[in-house]
Amino acid sequence: MTTPSPALRALRTVQDSGAMLDRNLRHTLRSPDTMIMTIALPVVILLMFVYVFGGAMNVGPGAYIDYVVPGIILLCAGFGAATTAVSISTDLAEGIVDRFRTMAIARSAVLTGHVAESLIRNLITTGLVIVVAIALGFRPTAEPLRWLAALGVIAMFVLALSWLAAALGLIARNPEAANGFTFSFMFLPYVSSAFVPTASMPSWLHAFAENQPVTPVIETVRGLLMGTPIGDSALLAVLWCAGIAVVGYLAASALFRRRTRI
Repeated sequence: MTTPSPALRALRTVQDSGAMLDRNLRHTLRSPDTMIMTIALPVVILLMFVYVFGGAMNVGPGAYIDYVVPGIILLCAGFGAATTAVSISTDLAEGIVDRFRTMAIARSAVLTGHVAESLIRNLITTGLVIVVAIALGFRPTAEPLRWLAALGVIAMFVLALSWLAAALGLIARNPEAANGFTFSFMFLPYVSSAFVPTASMPSWLHAFAENQPVTPVIETVRGLLMGTPIGDSALLAVLWCAGIAVVGYLAASALFRRRTRI
């Protein structure tokens, strides 16, 4: 039997990844819990920060909603990417991955399908949050190119977190543990410039908030949408996202080979 050419193998991998993506999207649409997390939770978080906390916040000129929406988008992306860990851990626990191994599909397609589904789901959530925010009074000043750049940064962030979540899902021995491992995804945006300027924090906390990965991503998205200074945040955001994505991908690939080895 002849060995398939690299181009043919790549084409088959893309096709298999598409099949896994379709499977995961169908599971998402059929899961009430996931749909609530995807649609309702981001809107509830937005309403809570705008109407419950907004009146007490002093972030300088402009409405608080204009300041907080970029942070909420990234917070919701963290929630959404974290579900990737649970989905992968569930597949392993239920034995479906063992069935996939008996089929003529690329192994990498299993993880790629989960990560691609996370990216699509989170971009839809981002669009929903932006539409609701505009209805509530969010007034971005960005032109089309800046909108595209902001969506590109958000997509990079989601992709990076999704690969990291995939690795955590493979480390966990059950879906409950996978859910716990991703707690940091929800925690980091709170200790960043998402909801208040880092300058308002105590000095020891300010140093951490300024030098963790979420802050430059938020500052870049905020700058692109609202015209605030970006400085070196864009470069730092790209470097953080690229680094996390590479580490997550390499770790997930190695862990998947180990977990599915005969």
